[in-house]
Amino acid sequence: MHSMNTPVATVPLGTDGPRVGVQGLGCMGMSFAYGPTDADAARATLDRALELGITLYDTADMYGDGENEKFIAPFIRANRDAVTLASKFSLSTDPEDPQKRVIRNDRPYLRSCIEGSLRRLGVETIDLYYMHRRDLRVPIEDTVGFMAELVQEGKVRHLGLSEVTGAELRAAHAVHPIAAVQSEWSVFSRDVERTAVPAAQELGVAFVPYSPLGRGFLTGSFVNAEEDLTADDFRRTMPRFTGGNGAKNAELLAPLRQIAEAHGATPAQIALAWVHGQAALRGMTVVPIPGTRKPSRVEENAAATVIELTEAERALLEPLAGQVAGPRYADVSFTSAGRE
Repeated sequence: MHSMNTPVATVPLGTDGPRVGVQGLGCMGMSFAYGPTDADAARATLDRALELGITLYDTADMYGDGENEKFIAPFIRANRDAVTLASKFSLSTDPEDPQKRVIRNDRPYLRSCIEGSLRRLGVETIDLYYMHRRDLRVPIEDTVGFMAELVQEGKVRHLGLSEVTGAELRAAHAVHPIAAVQSEWSVFSRDVERTAVPAAQELGVAFVPYSPLGRGFLTGSFVNAEEDLTADDFRRTMPRFTGGNGAKNAELLAPLRQIAEAHGATPAQIALAWVHGQAALRGMTVVPIPGTRKPSRVEENAAATVIELTEAERALLEPLAGQVAGPRYADVSFTSAGRE
């Protein structure tokens, strides 16, 4: 495994955004979606990440229905000036059917969401506030206008969007500066490169890739979600990891392993290095937010920020996304890819 002892480099988040470590931490799995959690290990992970210069901490009101915000709140408050806190609104779970997502971008809903998040987090301001998913019933210009009111009121410092197309990002940015776009981007998931990444690059908006490790699949930690993961694990609903797709996709990991061996690194580190490498290739800020609940993993992930892949190595990874079996979600209608 490749390791490092110095803190990660810092970059500005968007043209007018805060400076953050070049890798952030996705906190969702600490209380939601990925099976049982050891709370003490998760708390130690937050502390270790900060020691490594990881300063962008990502949560959302829907993660565990507010539980994730409550869980990270003591850490955020104890380190308020050192961290950049990101949360999101607009997505909730249908109480009747937990598999069903409800998306709302209207002003009354936004207002109730921001108040709830501020209360659970125990802070007065959220540094980066994202629209989690797009509600097609509300023009995006209106939603960003509603969000901009929160900036004027001091409840939010910077605005972000998640899973938007390039056209949606341009329309939004014309209303109020957008600091960051957060969407899935990895060696296995590259649909954002069609319009969202070029628009962000052109507008000086930072890109924050979520699931840069393909929800753990790129680490080789599981093959078939139904056989390898606990019953409460959200990945059992995802087409790439179920049926025969898991086994097919696991075969695509061979080049990651081969490159990892050459670097004395892990496949996870190579997958992350590929995402980090996009920043230099495209001349833009890219801050992936791999999620983890273990201090050792956060160390492994941070070390990937200094691995540089050769052109030949990138070429080996280039065809993978096109060969992946199964879509990113069972229903892709609420992703940017579903609207392009």
